[in-house]
Amino acid sequence: MWLVDRDEFPNVWLGLWWAVQTVTTVGYGDVAPADPGGRVIAAVVMVSGIGFVTVVTAAIAAAFVESARRRPQTEPHDSLETRLDAIDERLERIENALEERR
Repeated sequence: MWLVDRDEFPNVWLGLWWAVQTVTTVGYGDVAPADPGGRVIAAVVMVSGIGFVTVVTAAIAAAFVESARRRPQTEPHDSLETRLDAIDERLERIENALEERR
């Protein structure tokens, strides 16, 4: 930015400050490009920053989805009705065992 818009960015450090606050979406507004060349670079930096955040977010989400997909599922094909029937049978066996002990 310093190379293109030296009026608004008299040194490279002010240009770096602007880039950091723009990419992090803080954008205090204390420094902004005035020349058309500076505004073009600003647009490229902003779009690149948004794209970078999007790619990182997508990669993290994909990792979570893949982790969940690989996790073994307990009886994934059993329907709720089948599972409830199994619980009902188990309770009936427990009740019968308790009845025999009396």
